[in-house]
Amino acid sequence: MFRRFISYYRPQRLLFAADTVCALVMAGIDLAFPSILRALTGGLFTRDSDAITGALGYIAAGLICMYALRCGCRYFVSAQGHVMGARMESRMRQDLFDQYERFSFSYFDRVNSGDMMSRVVNDLFDICEAAHHVPEWIVICGTEIIGAFVILFLISQTLAAVMAAVTLIFVIVMVRQNLTMRAVYTDNRIKISEVNSQLQDSLAGMRVVKSFANEETERRKFYRSNDRYLGSKESMYKVMGTYQTTSALMTGSLYTIIVVLGGYLVAQRSMSPVDMATFALYITLFTGPIETLVNSTEVFQKAIAGFRRMDEVLESMPEIKDRPGATDLVVRRGAIEYRDVSFSYENREISERGHARPVIDHMNLAIAPGETIALVGPSGGGKSTTCALLPRFYDVSAGAITIDGQDVRDVTQESLRRSIGLVQQDVYLFDGTIRDNIEYGRPGATDEEIADAARKANIHEFIESLEDGYDTVVGERGGRLSGGQKQRIAIARVFLKDPAILILDEATSALDNESEEAVQDSLEHLAENRTTVIIAHRLSTIKHADEIVTVEHGQVVERGTHEELLARGGTYARYYRMQFEGVRMVGKSNATGR
Repeated sequence: MFRRFISYYRPQRLLFAADTVCALVMAGIDLAFPSILRALTGGLFTRDSDAITGALGYIAAGLICMYALRCGCRYFVSAQGHVMGARMESRMRQDLFDQYERFSFSYFDRVNSGDMMSRVVNDLFDICEAAHHVPEWIVICGTEIIGAFVILFLISQTLAAVMAAVTLIFVIVMVRQNLTMRAVYTDNRIKISEVNSQLQDSLAGMRVVKSFANEETERRKFYRSNDRYLGSKESMYKVMGTYQTTSALMTGSLYTIIVVLGGYLVAQRSMSPVDMATFALYITLFTGPIETLVNSTEVFQKAIAGFRRMDEVLESMPEIKDRPGATDLVVRRGAIEYRDVSFSYENREISERGHARPVIDHMNLAIAPGETIALVGPSGGGKSTTCALLPRFYDVSAGAITIDGQDVRDVTQESLRRSIGLVQQDVYLFDGTIRDNIEYGRPGATDEEIADAARKANIHEFIESLEDGYDTVVGERGGRLSGGQKQRIAIARVFLKDPAILILDEATSALDNESEEAVQDSLEHLAENRTTVIIAHRLSTIKHADEIVTVEHGQVVERGTHEELLARGGTYARYYRMQFEGVRMVGKSNATGR
């Protein structure tokens, strides 16, 4: 973890070196002033007034130059030092985001988005505050502490030795307190992550909250996580208060030693009053850096806790990655085959008998090139998982999936997913314009290509009717559009992508009857000469399918045309009767007034 942290300094090594030099200059000037004052007090200022007056101009010029140099160094450390920290923070944020993008769906199934955001925002801020300040404080404070002790030993070994012994005792106490602080700060990072997660969850589901009038429930949930964070904060500040009290006690003890022991040495003619006063000046210079280092422990401990959480992410191996030597997928015909495929999520599905079972259980399914095949079956039967395995959102536990004979695990993920178009039931639109969201299917597409895709999805006329047309901002998750409008924009996005293979997961579920009919015609046109897999609960949406496959308990239990499956009288026929005969019965009841 330490090596990884140090690696972020390498691109900034010249800036870091300059920052360190400036910090050393500042520390040297701070150390020099008490010695200059001691020399003047014990030398020049004991002469006659003419000598003192004649030298004051030179002294003033020297001090002005010295402190002008210090001001320049202070500016560089404050400005460019923070620039260095900001650059490191930016690089860390990029690495963390890149790592998130490498993870498969299973990672996002396990980890809350609020926790991920906390690592990217809160943790990185703390890390980079420490990345800039802690080295600076170590250089400046370390130089001043060591330099002050050396000078004090040269003035009085006895008084300096006693002060060093007392300081060492306090340092040992503070180190032990540090160990307690580390655990408290780690707990604090976990608690703020919980607050972020709860806040994100409540805000994302605000429409559901209000529809159930459950604002009070969400308040209680948020208050609980917020109170846990408050408790952690209180513990943190109590430990920090104890730590800083120890520092204050050390400072008071050192001043007491100077007055008592220093006064005794003056009485014994072992030290001059000027030397005792110089000791007092250096104690101010000595205790100040120690207090700074004490106060820096909050930043340092937060950074350690934050970087450990960041390192956990960077050390996690993506569950799905390209194999060495993976080649680009070449779709020549679009034949898809599932060969004895099995798959289980980490929290494996439980069967009705209470036994663990895989979601996909030794499935065999061949889809001919250009064929449109519909997957039907009960919820939880494995339809969506079957489709999620094709673009490697998850990897099969056993067996293999091939496209034109190429195992999907032997090709690059980018080329595989570039060849597959997906329209899901839960449509996600980015917070941008309609043009941006359609163009997402093929970045760099022309306006005419975007408009043509919208026409095919039966959404162009609606877009043109808007005041800003294709420049209309859709809002977060497309919140300014209706469900049907969002669905058609998502379909236009796939039209623009023009993939060789299509996956339509309830792609028309949010459309009204008129729009559904228009989009169905467009989808049929899009599916020509392309292999298409449709997941459907509404059987009316799969009339154009070449074949229908019934999936239950992760296995193919039926396969055939609509007529063949009805004649077989199996699961599909039962579903068909439930949907259509039930609808007719409801219609008759309404007609007779029942």
